[in-house]
Amino acid sequence: MKTYMPKGTDFNEKDGSYKRKWFVVDAEGMVLGRLATVVASILRGKNKPIFTPNIDAGDFVIVVNCDKIVLTGKKMEQKFYTYHTGYVGGLKQVPYSKLIKTKPEFVVQRAVKGMLPKNTLGKDMFAKLFTYAGAEHKHQAQKPEELKLK
Repeated sequence: MKTYMPKGTDFNEKDGSYKRKWFVVDAEGMVLGRLATVVASILRGKNKPIFTPNIDAGDFVIVVNCDKIVLTGKKMEQKFYTYHTGYVGGLKQVPYSKLIKTKPEFVVQRAVKGMLPKNTLGKDMFAKLFTYAGAEHKHQAQKPEELKLK
């Protein structure tokens, strides 16, 4: 008996045998890292029996209420988002307390992106993530299922 290995064409939206689902996750009161691990796992397709590491078998995920996410411990003051402008002496650090107030979607996106593969496959998986600061999103036409997380 041979092991079945799905092909990339099996996940084609028009004529493929596997349809991608849409999930909506409410991030209100959730811990950032715990939310990001579940979302990254769904984007990657690890929750499906047909998971293959070299194929993007994941589903679409919509994360709402990103502005109400929680960091444990003293991370709100001690954790920094660090980046470099490209100029000499251009190392910048922004505390997460300020970043969550100004760009809450970016905080969730950065946490999830760090848990995906660092190649073109990971880029395709990341493109299926949609984040919103408020409770409203524009994907009602896709009929997303609500995903309950603890």
